Amino acid sequence: MTVSDTDPALRDTVGCVALLNLGYFGVEAAVAVAIGSVALVADSVDFLEDAALNLLIVAGLGWRPAARARLGTVMAGILLLPGLAALWTAWQKIGAFAAPAPVPLTLTGLGALAVNLACAMMLARHREGRGSLTRAAFLSARNDAVANVAIVAAGLVTAATVSPWPDLVVGLGIAAMNADAARDIWQAAAAERRAARDAA
Repeated sequence: MTVSDTDPALRDTVGCVALLNLGYFGVEAAVAVAIGSVALVADSVDFLEDAALNLLIVAGLGWRPAARARLGTVMAGILLLPGLAALWTAWQKIGAFAAPAPVPLTLTGLGALAVNLACAMMLARHREGRGSLTRAAFLSARNDAVANVAIVAAGLVTAATVSPWPDLVVGLGIAAMNADAARDIWQAAAAERRAARDAA
């Protein structure tokens, strides 16, 4: 265990990020259901996943490296949940292929971007040297910010074209991005397991 593992500032930061994500999950989920947006459904589930992820990180800080590595492996699986939600929503959307309302889509994407940029900036100074757990939180916030830019763009294109495709494509893109982040976290957790075995 290192000093950084039990740093109160890190715990406070991750706890604050968890609360921000939980709060915006409620906002985005309500809008997603109201306008039938695949991208917002995927992103709202992502906010809930991020809240759970960060709460688990708070619980895992201060654990031994081997235990953190096991938790990091669980995180990799959790990161796949938004992708599965997006795929399910996209499948349902095919049956009723209509464009979501572009103004709420764009405004909700802008709000999500603001929340995720704030979270990413708070976590950026903690992302290196603390293993798979803190890296998971940073990568999740970073990926979400990128996804939110795409959601805003999808809203603007939808307003211009009245097409459901931008929303669908962005929703599936969020799924793919979270799968890539899951792979990154899995590899970081595997490296922690190897380091723990070598130190034993």
